[in-house]
Amino acid sequence: MADPIVEMRTVVKVLGATTALRGVSLSIGRGEAVAILGPNGAGKTTALCVMLGLRTPTSGAVRLFGRDPRDPASRLRVGAMLQQSGFPNTVRVREVIELFRRLYPRPMTMSAAVRTACLDSKTDAYVASLSAGERQRLFFALAIVGNPDLLFLDEPTVALDVETRRMFWDEIRRRMAEGKTIVLTTHYLEEADTLADRVVVLDQGKIVADGSPQQIKAGISGRRVCFSSTEVTETHLAALAGVSNITHQAGHWSFLSSSPETALAQLFASGVRVSELEVLSADLEQAVLSITRPQAAQPQQYAAA
Repeated sequence: MADPIVEMRTVVKVLGATTALRGVSLSIGRGEAVAILGPNGAGKTTALCVMLGLRTPTSGAVRLFGRDPRDPASRLRVGAMLQQSGFPNTVRVREVIELFRRLYPRPMTMSAAVRTACLDSKTDAYVASLSAGERQRLFFALAIVGNPDLLFLDEPTVALDVETRRMFWDEIRRRMAEGKTIVLTTHYLEEADTLADRVVVLDQGKIVADGSPQQIKAGISGRRVCFSSTEVTETHLAALAGVSNITHQAGHWSFLSSSPETALAQLFASGVRVSELEVLSADLEQAVLSITRPQAAQPQQYAAA
């Protein structure tokens, strides 16, 4: 890899009685789109805050563009959309965006930022009047208005409707095509699978997997079996051949099996009736779950920590 855009060298971060990061080393090159995934408490948001210079490592080193992340020369090339953000309710959308525009040497135009974030009809609205989804779009506008070379996105599509989420994805792809570097966390694993060309899985403050989405999924031996039934129990399914990672919601069951044909033969032999049966390759959610909680029987939420 050429000189990395982001570099973490054996970073440890202690927060009170908790060690949030345990010797994390990570290099991210120009133009990469990297999704940092893992269960609650894995250290994802802490890692982003350390990369951004919002938190100082207890030990180890972090560099953005070869510099300290707190160096103004680094910050002028970075945009960030974090989970915890806020503004006075008495300012207007256009006033906030214009304030951020003036912090950067080569910003987007106001009209381009507003159009990209789908805020055309809200420029004169007060922040207090915005819905949750509109606030997310405003935060996205502020992250991109400086036309940054490096964009950090922490759970960026929370509260967005499907159409706006697809718009967001299109905008991220456009920036990737321009050679921008993207680092994101998300609990929508479909989003990570769609956008990222590299996935880094954190668990208990350590990197436990690093590769393309295809490589991460390929590490799972087995297939995902999905069906609807009111005649089975978790105990019943757990006894089938090679079954793990059982989930259940409103009569719909899902499990991972290294021997799906045998497991289904056993299920049918017991006289259980099922409908809507599907046998699929393991998706990214199942892969990450298998890596971080290999014995788990319940679904995990992959939200920021």
